[in-house]
Amino acid sequence: MVDTAHLEACNMIYFQEGAPDAVLTDQDISNALTKAFNSFGPKKKVLAIPPDMTRYHSMAGRLTEMAWEYYGERLTDVLPALGTHAAMTGEEIGKMFGGVPESIFRVHDWRNDVVSLGEVPASYLETVSEGRVSYPWPAQVNKLLVEGQHDLILSIGQVVPHEVIGMANYNKNIFVGTGGPEGINKSHFLGAAYGMERIMGRTRTPVRDVLNYASEHFAAELPVVYVQTVIGRSKEGGLVVRGLYIGDDEECFVKAAELSLQVNFQMLEQPLQKVVVYLDPEEFKSTWLGNKSIYRTRMAIADGGELVVLAPGLKEFGEDAEIDRLIRKYGYLTTPEILKAVEENDDLQENLSAAAHLIHGSTEGRFSVTYCPGHLSKEEIEAVNYRYGVLDELSKRYDPRMLKEGFNTMSDGEHIYYISNPALGLWSWKEKFKS
Repeated sequence: MVDTAHLEACNMIYFQEGAPDAVLTDQDISNALTKAFNSFGPKKKVLAIPPDMTRYHSMAGRLTEMAWEYYGERLTDVLPALGTHAAMTGEEIGKMFGGVPESIFRVHDWRNDVVSLGEVPASYLETVSEGRVSYPWPAQVNKLLVEGQHDLILSIGQVVPHEVIGMANYNKNIFVGTGGPEGINKSHFLGAAYGMERIMGRTRTPVRDVLNYASEHFAAELPVVYVQTVIGRSKEGGLVVRGLYIGDDEECFVKAAELSLQVNFQMLEQPLQKVVVYLDPEEFKSTWLGNKSIYRTRMAIADGGELVVLAPGLKEFGEDAEIDRLIRKYGYLTTPEILKAVEENDDLQENLSAAAHLIHGSTEGRFSVTYCPGHLSKEEIEAVNYRYGVLDELSKRYDPRMLKEGFNTMSDGEHIYYISNPALGLWSWKEKFKS
Protein backbone atom coordinates (compact mmCIF):
# COMPACT_ATOMS: atom_id res chain seq x y z
CA MET A 1 0.00 0.00 0.00
CA VAL A 2 1.37 3.42 -0.97
CA ASP A 3 1.92 5.87 1.87
CA THR A 4 0.58 8.95 0.09
CA ALA A 5 1.37 11.20 3.05
CA HIS A 6 5.02 10.27 2.70
CA LEU A 7 5.00 10.88 -1.05
CA GLU A 8 3.49 14.32 -0.60
CA ALA A 9 6.15 15.28 1.97
CA CYS A 10 9.16 13.68 0.28
CA ASN A 11 12.35 15.42 -0.87
CA MET A 12 12.86 17.26 2.38
CA ILE A 13 15.59 17.86 4.90
CA TYR A 14 13.96 17.88 8.32
CA PHE A 15 17.11 18.77 10.25
CA GLN A 16 20.69 19.65 9.38
CA GLU A 17 23.50 20.85 11.57
CA GLY A 18 27.19 20.27 11.36
CA ALA A 19 30.67 21.74 11.01
CA PRO A 20 34.24 20.40 11.26
CA ASP A 21 34.57 21.84 14.76
CA ALA A 22 30.97 21.34 15.94
CA VAL A 23 30.15 19.14 18.93
CA LEU A 24 26.55 17.96 19.16
CA THR A 25 25.65 16.82 22.64
CA ASP A 26 23.21 14.08 23.58
CA GLN A 27 20.67 16.78 24.36
CA ASP A 28 21.25 18.52 21.02
CA ILE A 29 20.62 15.26 19.20
CA SER A 30 17.54 14.42 21.26
CA ASN A 31 16.10 17.87 20.54
CA ALA A 32 16.81 17.48 16.84
CA LEU A 33 15.10 14.10 16.68
CA THR A 34 12.09 15.38 18.59
CA LYS A 35 11.79 18.33 16.21
CA ALA A 36 12.00 16.06 13.16
CA PHE A 37 9.63 13.42 14.54
CA ASN A 38 7.09 16.09 15.47
CA SER A 39 7.16 17.36 11.90
CA PHE A 40 6.35 13.89 10.53
CA GLY A 41 2.95 13.90 12.20
CA PRO A 42 1.40 10.89 13.97
CA LYS A 43 2.83 7.47 13.13
CA LYS A 44 1.22 4.16 14.03
CA LYS A 45 3.96 1.65 13.19
CA VAL A 46 7.66 2.45 12.93
CA LEU A 47 10.59 0.33 11.73
CA ALA A 48 14.16 1.34 12.62
CA ILE A 49 17.10 0.11 10.53
CA PRO A 50 20.35 0.90 12.36
CA PRO A 51 23.75 -0.71 11.74
CA ASP A 52 24.99 -3.62 13.84
CA MET A 53 27.83 -3.85 16.34
CA THR A 54 30.40 -3.41 13.56
CA ARG A 55 29.30 0.26 13.46
CA TYR A 56 29.15 0.66 17.21
CA HIS A 57 30.85 4.08 17.12
CA SER A 58 28.31 5.54 14.66
CA MET A 59 26.05 6.85 17.47
CA ALA A 60 23.28 4.86 15.75
CA GLY A 61 22.61 2.82 18.88
CA ARG A 62 21.83 5.90 20.94
CA LEU A 63 19.78 7.41 18.10
CA THR A 64 17.70 4.23 17.92
CA GLU A 65 17.20 4.37 21.67
CA MET A 66 16.04 7.98 21.39
CA ALA A 67 13.59 6.98 18.65
CA TRP A 68 12.21 4.27 20.94
CA GLU A 69 11.91 6.78 23.79
CA TYR A 70 9.86 9.03 21.49
CA TYR A 71 7.65 6.45 19.78
CA GLY A 72 7.42 3.85 22.53
CA GLU A 73 5.35 0.82 21.49
CA ARG A 74 4.76 2.38 18.07
CA LEU A 75 8.40 1.47 17.29
CA THR A 76 7.47 -2.14 16.67
CA ASP A 77 10.57 -3.45 14.88
CA VAL A 78 14.32 -2.87 14.87
CA LEU A 79 16.10 -4.57 11.96
CA PRO A 80 19.90 -4.17 12.19
CA ALA A 81 21.35 -3.76 8.71
CA LEU A 82 23.52 -6.86 8.88
CA GLY A 83 24.20 -7.35 5.21
CA THR A 84 26.19 -10.58 5.35
CA HIS A 85 27.28 -10.11 8.98
CA ALA A 86 26.43 -12.46 11.82
CA ALA A 87 23.33 -11.76 13.89
CA MET A 88 23.79 -9.56 16.95
CA THR A 89 23.93 -11.26 20.34
CA GLY A 90 21.78 -10.18 23.26
CA GLU A 91 24.87 -8.78 24.95
CA GLU A 92 25.73 -6.69 21.86
CA ILE A 93 22.16 -5.41 21.60
CA GLY A 94 22.22 -4.34 25.24
CA LYS A 95 25.56 -2.57 24.90
CA MET A 96 24.74 -0.75 21.67
CA PHE A 97 21.02 0.01 22.05
CA GLY A 98 20.65 0.56 25.79
CA GLY A 99 17.05 0.34 26.91
CA VAL A 100 15.48 -0.70 23.60
CA PRO A 101 13.64 -3.99 24.30
CA GLU A 102 15.46 -6.96 22.83
CA SER A 103 12.06 -8.46 21.94
CA ILE A 104 11.53 -5.99 19.07
CA PHE A 105 14.84 -6.81 17.32
CA ARG A 106 14.63 -8.82 14.10
CA VAL A 107 17.43 -10.72 12.36
CA HIS A 108 18.07 -10.03 8.69
CA ASP A 109 18.51 -13.36 6.90
CA TRP A 110 20.22 -12.13 3.75
CA ARG A 111 19.86 -15.45 1.95
CA ASN A 112 16.18 -16.09 2.57
CA ASP A 113 14.22 -13.07 3.87
CA VAL A 114 14.39 -10.77 0.86
CA VAL A 115 12.09 -9.59 -1.91
CA SER A 116 12.99 -7.82 -5.16
CA LEU A 117 11.52 -4.39 -5.86
CA GLY A 118 12.76 -4.28 -9.44
CA GLU A 119 15.83 -4.67 -11.62
CA VAL A 120 18.34 -2.09 -12.80
CA PRO A 121 19.10 -2.97 -16.44
CA ALA A 122 22.45 -4.39 -17.49
CA SER A 123 22.91 -1.55 -19.97
CA TYR A 124 22.88 0.96 -17.12
CA LEU A 125 25.53 -0.95 -15.14
CA GLU A 126 27.66 -1.28 -18.25
CA THR A 127 27.50 2.49 -18.75
CA VAL A 128 28.31 3.55 -15.18
CA SER A 129 31.08 0.94 -14.85
CA GLU A 130 32.68 2.01 -18.12
CA GLY A 131 32.19 -1.48 -19.50
CA ARG A 132 33.68 -3.41 -16.59
CA VAL A 133 30.45 -5.27 -15.82
CA SER A 134 27.34 -5.85 -17.89
CA TYR A 135 24.86 -7.67 -15.69
CA PRO A 136 21.48 -6.48 -14.34
CA TRP A 137 21.16 -5.63 -10.66
CA PRO A 138 18.16 -6.62 -8.51
CA ALA A 139 16.98 -4.11 -5.91
CA GLN A 140 16.55 -6.55 -3.03
CA VAL A 141 15.40 -5.62 0.48
CA ASN A 142 14.26 -7.47 3.56
CA LYS A 143 10.60 -8.37 3.17
CA LEU A 144 9.77 -6.58 6.42
CA LEU A 145 10.23 -3.25 4.60
CA VAL A 146 7.53 -4.19 2.10
CA GLU A 147 5.19 -6.43 4.06
CA GLY A 148 5.48 -4.90 7.55
CA GLN A 149 2.86 -2.17 6.94
CA HIS A 150 5.03 0.48 8.58
CA ASP A 151 4.16 4.12 8.02
CA LEU A 152 7.71 5.23 8.89
CA ILE A 153 11.06 3.54 8.24
CA LEU A 154 14.02 5.18 10.00
CA SER A 155 17.32 4.36 8.29
CA ILE A 156 19.93 5.29 10.90
CA GLY A 157 23.69 5.38 10.49
CA GLN A 158 26.99 7.16 9.92
CA VAL A 159 28.29 8.77 6.74
CA VAL A 160 32.00 7.99 6.40
CA PRO A 161 34.37 7.09 3.52
CA HIS A 162 33.75 3.56 2.29
CA GLU A 163 35.60 1.08 0.08
CA VAL A 164 32.64 -0.34 -1.90
CA ILE A 165 30.49 2.70 -2.55
CA GLY A 166 32.67 5.74 -1.85
CA MET A 167 30.77 7.15 1.12
CA ALA A 168 28.79 4.88 3.44
CA ASN A 169 25.11 5.10 4.32
CA TYR A 170 22.02 6.64 2.68
CA ASN A 171 20.37 3.99 0.47
CA LYS A 172 23.28 1.55 0.96
CA ASN A 173 21.82 0.92 4.43
CA ILE A 174 18.64 -0.28 2.71
CA PHE A 175 19.78 -2.11 -0.44
CA VAL A 176 22.95 -3.66 1.00
CA GLY A 177 22.31 -3.63 4.74
CA THR A 178 18.97 -5.40 4.24
CA GLY A 179 19.78 -6.77 0.80
CA GLY A 180 19.95 -10.27 -0.63
CA PRO A 181 22.71 -12.46 -2.10
CA GLU A 182 22.51 -11.28 -5.69
CA GLY A 183 22.19 -7.60 -4.84
CA ILE A 184 25.03 -7.64 -2.32
CA ASN A 185 27.29 -9.79 -4.48
CA LYS A 186 26.84 -7.78 -7.66
CA SER A 187 27.12 -4.36 -6.01
CA HIS A 188 30.34 -5.32 -4.24
CA PHE A 189 31.85 -6.73 -7.40
CA LEU A 190 30.84 -3.67 -9.40
CA GLY A 191 32.81 -1.48 -7.01
CA ALA A 192 35.83 -3.79 -7.01
CA ALA A 193 35.91 -4.13 -10.78
CA TYR A 194 35.65 -0.36 -11.24
CA GLY A 195 38.52 0.22 -8.82
CA MET A 196 38.40 0.83 -5.08
CA GLU A 197 40.87 3.72 -5.16
CA ARG A 198 38.70 5.47 -7.76
CA ILE A 199 35.72 5.16 -5.42
CA MET A 200 36.77 5.81 -1.83
CA GLY A 201 35.91 9.29 -0.62
CA ARG A 202 33.67 10.07 -3.60
CA THR A 203 29.96 10.81 -3.26
CA ARG A 204 29.05 9.79 -6.81
CA THR A 205 30.32 6.37 -7.86
CA PRO A 206 29.02 3.56 -10.10
CA VAL A 207 27.65 1.68 -7.08
CA ARG A 208 25.90 4.78 -5.75
CA ASP A 209 24.47 5.49 -9.21
CA VAL A 210 22.93 2.02 -9.30
CA LEU A 211 21.43 2.37 -5.84
CA ASN A 212 20.09 5.82 -6.70
CA TYR A 213 18.46 4.36 -9.81
CA ALA A 214 16.79 1.74 -7.63
CA SER A 215 15.63 4.34 -5.10
CA GLU A 216 14.08 6.49 -7.80
CA HIS A 217 12.47 3.74 -9.86
CA PHE A 218 11.52 1.07 -7.32
CA ALA A 219 11.55 2.40 -3.76
CA ALA A 220 9.87 5.80 -3.93
CA GLU A 221 6.82 4.42 -2.11
CA LEU A 222 8.77 3.22 0.92
CA PRO A 223 8.34 5.76 3.77
CA VAL A 224 12.08 5.97 4.47
CA VAL A 225 13.66 8.84 6.38
CA TYR A 226 17.44 8.87 6.78
CA VAL A 227 19.02 9.84 10.11
CA GLN A 228 22.75 10.27 9.46
CA THR A 229 25.64 11.21 11.71
CA VAL A 230 29.15 12.43 11.02
CA ILE A 231 31.58 11.34 13.74
CA GLY A 232 35.00 12.85 14.40
CA ARG A 233 37.68 12.97 17.08
CA SER A 234 37.94 15.71 19.65
CA LYS A 235 41.26 17.35 20.49
CA GLU A 236 41.42 15.03 23.49
CA GLY A 237 41.11 11.99 21.22
CA GLY A 238 37.56 10.95 22.07
CA LEU A 239 34.71 10.59 19.57
CA VAL A 240 32.19 13.39 19.10
CA VAL A 241 29.23 13.99 16.80
CA ARG A 242 30.23 16.66 14.29
CA GLY A 243 27.01 16.61 12.30
CA LEU A 244 23.45 15.29 12.16
CA TYR A 245 21.33 15.24 9.02
CA ILE A 246 17.73 14.02 8.82
CA GLY A 247 15.92 13.83 5.49
CA ASP A 248 14.34 11.60 2.89
CA ASP A 249 16.38 12.29 -0.24
CA GLU A 250 19.89 12.41 -1.64
CA GLU A 251 20.54 16.03 -0.64
CA CYS A 252 20.56 15.01 3.02
CA PHE A 253 23.24 12.41 2.28
CA VAL A 254 25.33 14.76 0.13
CA LYS A 255 25.46 17.38 2.89
CA ALA A 256 26.57 14.76 5.41
CA ALA A 257 29.16 13.43 2.96
CA GLU A 258 30.61 16.90 2.40
CA LEU A 259 31.15 17.28 6.13
CA SER A 260 32.52 13.75 6.48
CA LEU A 261 35.22 14.46 3.91
CA GLN A 262 36.34 17.42 6.02
CA VAL A 263 36.21 15.44 9.27
CA ASN A 264 37.16 11.86 8.34
CA PHE A 265 39.59 12.21 5.42
CA GLN A 266 43.25 12.61 6.39
CA MET A 267 45.20 13.94 3.40
CA LEU A 268 48.94 13.50 3.93
CA GLU A 269 51.82 15.34 2.32
CA GLN A 270 53.96 12.19 1.94
CA PRO A 271 53.29 8.43 1.81
CA LEU A 272 53.75 6.43 5.00
CA GLN A 273 56.44 3.78 5.37
CA LYS A 274 54.88 2.04 8.37
CA VAL A 275 51.30 2.10 9.60
CA VAL A 276 50.05 0.36 12.75
CA VAL A 277 46.30 -0.23 13.11
CA TYR A 278 44.47 -1.49 16.18
CA LEU A 279 41.21 -3.43 15.77
CA ASP A 280 38.83 -3.31 18.73
CA PRO A 281 38.08 -6.98 19.58
CA GLU A 282 34.40 -6.22 20.21
CA GLU A 283 34.02 -4.74 16.74
CA PHE A 284 36.45 -6.70 14.54
CA LYS A 285 36.41 -10.49 14.66
CA SER A 286 37.02 -11.29 10.97
CA THR A 287 39.19 -10.06 8.12
CA TRP A 288 35.89 -9.43 6.29
CA LEU A 289 35.59 -6.46 8.66
CA GLY A 290 39.16 -6.10 9.86
CA ASN A 291 40.47 -5.46 6.38
CA LYS A 292 39.20 -1.93 6.75
CA SER A 293 42.71 -1.56 8.09
CA ILE A 294 43.87 -2.19 4.52
CA TYR A 295 41.05 -0.52 2.59
CA ARG A 296 41.20 2.76 4.43
CA THR A 297 45.01 3.13 4.58
CA ARG A 298 46.14 1.72 1.25
CA MET A 299 46.28 5.11 -0.49
CA ALA A 300 48.54 6.42 2.29
CA ILE A 301 51.10 3.58 2.33
CA ALA A 302 54.32 3.93 0.36
CA ASP A 303 55.51 1.38 -2.16
CA GLY A 304 57.45 -1.18 -0.14
CA GLY A 305 55.81 0.02 3.08
CA GLU A 306 54.30 -2.13 5.82
CA LEU A 307 50.93 -2.27 7.54
CA VAL A 308 50.85 -3.93 10.98
CA VAL A 309 47.37 -4.95 12.14
CA LEU A 310 46.90 -5.65 15.86
CA ALA A 311 43.77 -7.81 15.89
CA PRO A 312 43.11 -9.40 19.30
CA GLY A 313 39.54 -10.40 18.39
CA LEU A 314 40.35 -11.94 15.01
CA LYS A 315 38.97 -15.50 14.89
CA GLU A 316 37.82 -16.00 11.27
CA PHE A 317 38.08 -14.63 7.77
CA GLY A 318 34.42 -14.37 6.76
CA GLU A 319 31.48 -14.11 9.14
CA ASP A 320 29.43 -16.09 6.64
CA ALA A 321 30.60 -19.73 6.51
CA GLU A 322 30.70 -19.94 2.71
CA ILE A 323 32.57 -16.66 2.37
CA ASP A 324 35.03 -17.82 5.03
CA ARG A 325 35.62 -20.99 3.00
CA LEU A 326 36.23 -19.01 -0.19
CA ILE A 327 38.71 -16.65 1.46
CA ARG A 328 40.62 -19.63 2.81
CA LYS A 329 40.52 -21.34 -0.59
CA TYR A 330 41.74 -18.48 -2.79
CA GLY A 331 43.48 -16.06 -0.43
CA TYR A 332 44.14 -12.38 -1.03
CA LEU A 333 45.66 -12.25 -4.51
CA THR A 334 46.14 -9.43 -7.01
CA THR A 335 43.16 -8.04 -8.91
CA PRO A 336 44.08 -9.76 -12.21
CA GLU A 337 44.48 -13.09 -10.40
CA ILE A 338 41.09 -12.79 -8.69
CA LEU A 339 39.33 -11.71 -11.89
CA LYS A 340 40.82 -14.76 -13.63
CA ALA A 341 39.69 -16.99 -10.76
CA VAL A 342 36.16 -15.59 -11.09
CA GLU A 343 36.12 -16.47 -14.79
CA GLU A 344 37.27 -20.02 -14.10
CA ASN A 345 35.38 -20.96 -10.91
CA ASP A 346 31.65 -21.30 -10.32
CA ASP A 347 31.93 -20.84 -6.56
CA LEU A 348 33.34 -17.33 -6.97
CA GLN A 349 30.86 -16.49 -9.72
CA GLU A 350 28.08 -17.38 -7.30
CA ASN A 351 29.66 -15.29 -4.50
CA LEU A 352 30.84 -12.12 -6.17
CA SER A 353 30.95 -10.20 -2.88
CA ALA A 354 33.61 -12.66 -1.70
CA ALA A 355 35.56 -12.06 -4.92
CA ALA A 356 35.24 -8.32 -4.40
CA HIS A 357 36.48 -8.66 -0.82
CA LEU A 358 39.54 -10.59 -2.00
CA ILE A 359 40.34 -7.75 -4.39
CA HIS A 360 39.82 -5.16 -1.68
CA GLY A 361 42.14 -7.02 0.67
CA SER A 362 44.97 -7.26 -1.82
CA THR A 363 48.05 -5.07 -1.59
CA GLU A 364 48.58 -5.65 -5.32
CA GLY A 365 52.15 -6.52 -4.34
CA ARG A 366 52.83 -2.87 -3.51
CA PHE A 367 53.22 -3.12 0.30
CA SER A 368 53.07 -5.83 2.95
CA VAL A 369 50.47 -6.63 5.61
CA THR A 370 51.46 -8.20 8.93
CA TYR A 371 48.38 -9.53 10.71
CA CYS A 372 48.62 -10.19 14.46
CA PRO A 373 45.50 -12.24 15.28
CA GLY A 374 44.19 -13.24 18.66
CA HIS A 375 42.68 -16.54 17.56
CA LEU A 376 44.03 -17.57 14.13
CA SER A 377 47.24 -19.53 13.59
CA LYS A 378 50.38 -18.57 11.70
CA GLU A 379 49.51 -21.18 9.09
CA GLU A 380 46.02 -19.78 8.55
CA ILE A 381 47.23 -16.19 8.14
CA GLU A 382 50.03 -17.12 5.76
CA ALA A 383 47.71 -19.36 3.74
CA VAL A 384 45.69 -16.29 2.68
CA ASN A 385 48.90 -14.46 1.70
CA TYR A 386 49.48 -12.15 4.66
CA ARG A 387 52.49 -12.10 6.97
CA TYR A 388 51.96 -13.36 10.51
CA GLY A 389 52.91 -11.39 13.59
CA VAL A 390 52.83 -12.52 17.20
CA LEU A 391 50.18 -10.39 18.88
CA ASP A 392 51.77 -10.26 22.33
CA GLU A 393 55.16 -9.27 20.98
CA LEU A 394 53.99 -6.55 18.61
CA SER A 395 51.39 -5.23 21.08
CA LYS A 396 54.23 -4.63 23.53
CA ARG A 397 56.29 -2.82 20.92
CA TYR A 398 53.31 -0.86 19.55
CA ASP A 399 51.24 -0.50 22.70
CA PRO A 400 47.81 0.95 21.79
CA ARG A 401 47.57 2.41 25.29
CA MET A 402 50.72 4.47 24.74
CA LEU A 403 50.47 5.51 21.11
CA LYS A 404 48.73 8.67 19.95
CA GLU A 405 46.71 9.02 16.77
CA GLY A 406 48.94 9.79 13.81
CA PHE A 407 52.70 10.10 13.86
CA ASN A 408 54.73 8.45 16.63
CA THR A 409 58.47 7.96 17.14
CA MET A 410 59.44 4.77 18.97
CA SER A 411 62.20 4.59 21.58
CA ASP A 412 64.66 3.22 18.99
CA GLY A 413 63.87 6.01 16.54
CA GLU A 414 61.44 4.10 14.31
CA HIS A 415 58.71 6.32 12.86
CA ILE A 416 55.19 4.93 12.58
CA TYR A 417 51.70 6.22 11.91
CA TYR A 418 49.07 4.89 14.34
CA ILE A 419 45.32 4.47 13.76
CA SER A 420 43.13 3.23 16.62
CA ASN A 421 40.03 2.55 14.50
CA PRO A 422 40.22 2.38 10.68
CA ALA A 423 36.42 2.42 10.35
CA LEU A 424 36.34 6.07 11.34
CA GLY A 425 38.16 7.53 8.37
CA LEU A 426 40.17 7.39 5.18
CA TRP A 427 43.86 8.15 4.76
CA SER A 428 45.73 9.07 1.60
CA TRP A 429 48.69 11.06 0.42
CA LYS A 430 47.85 13.85 -1.99
CA GLU A 431 49.46 12.52 -5.15
CA LYS A 432 47.88 9.07 -4.74
CA PHE A 433 44.40 10.55 -4.34
CA LYS A 434 44.85 12.82 -7.36
CA SER A 435 45.85 9.85 -9.52
